[in-house]
Amino acid sequence: MEIGLVGKPNVGKSTFFEAATLAGVEIANYPFTTINANRGMGYLRCNDPGEDLGVESDPKNSLVIGSTRFVPVELLDVAGLVPDAHSGKGLGNRFLDDLRQAHALVHIIDVSGSTDSEGNPVVAGTHDPAKDVLFLEKEIDFWFDGIIKRDWQKMSRTSESVKTPIERMLGEKLTGLGITVTHIHDAMIHQELDTTHPTRWSDGDLFELANTLRKISKPMIIAANKADRADDDQLRSLGSNAGGMTVIPTCSEAEMALKKASKAGLIHYSPGDPDFTIVDASRLNSAQTKALDRIRDVLGRFGSTNVQKAMETAAYDLLDLIVVFPVEDEHKYTDKDGNVLPDAHLVKKGSTARDLAYKVHSDLGDHFIRAIDCKTQRTIGHDHELRHGDVIKIHSNA
Repeated sequence: MEIGLVGKPNVGKSTFFEAATLAGVEIANYPFTTINANRGMGYLRCNDPGEDLGVESDPKNSLVIGSTRFVPVELLDVAGLVPDAHSGKGLGNRFLDDLRQAHALVHIIDVSGSTDSEGNPVVAGTHDPAKDVLFLEKEIDFWFDGIIKRDWQKMSRTSESVKTPIERMLGEKLTGLGITVTHIHDAMIHQELDTTHPTRWSDGDLFELANTLRKISKPMIIAANKADRADDDQLRSLGSNAGGMTVIPTCSEAEMALKKASKAGLIHYSPGDPDFTIVDASRLNSAQTKALDRIRDVLGRFGSTNVQKAMETAAYDLLDLIVVFPVEDEHKYTDKDGNVLPDAHLVKKGSTARDLAYKVHSDLGDHFIRAIDCKTQRTIGHDHELRHGDVIKIHSNA
């Protein structure tokens, strides 16, 4: 699963990306610092099952800090989007192309209002961040609409003449955007479109279809970044003008500083925590001490920097993901090499034991016999729906 970080230039996308991944990216106070998309691994928190099972986890594809498992998820930081990007303005074509396979979007907005519509620095509070919500949605809608309308008359006539479902034909055209036939079918039902006569659909119908497909295939939350520079009225205003989307105040600069200080051994800090502990105050100079004091004030105001919360809301709420732990020994909770609870997999809520088998290896899915819920030691069938935190042993004759 891939989460795209989107927004206009100079709102802190690259800072958010580095704070979430600690990958070195170019960051500067001018538009289009990011030209090529940056990819990296962020991490989602969940409870590690080792403590409840009385074992010490030995993770391979994830991290354990205390009783918390950090499960990797791919993040994509793309070039900033400006108005009329769908027409090629700025780096619009590259932005939209990079965005194709993102499963969910975190729209990063400068809630302090200190950047104009094209990402240029302005006096704080002089730009309305609510306008950024609307323009980005509109740009993606126009992008989708342009692709749908390309050769539309020919496609719709063919659909009617050869009795081929229009959703199947659209699915072939839109698959590169991460849009499925199911997405299209659901959108058409939502709009109550006459699927037997697509030639009768108006330009307005097609644009509304693009809008609905964007909402279904690229669900979005808003990270109100630079929240520490905004007052409560600015945050409330953005929340009330976000079209019902979840708005999370974030402070990516503070998160990046905390992770770097933790990596340097100056503080104890776990991503997403509401506070940190200074290891040895004598090792800090006065500037570092003041900076950490300011960050502690930020944590006190918002509960955390909320970078973790934004990623986890996108993954767990928008994408309906859960974490499950496949093992080969249901009694010791190990793989074939003796590693305890080595792997954590993100799967869709509603996934079955057979779905997990296919995710581990196609042969396990093809030759699935049964599975065992290791927490209860009960045998479960191929259609058993998995729950968040399950530890599963798969039996197959592969």
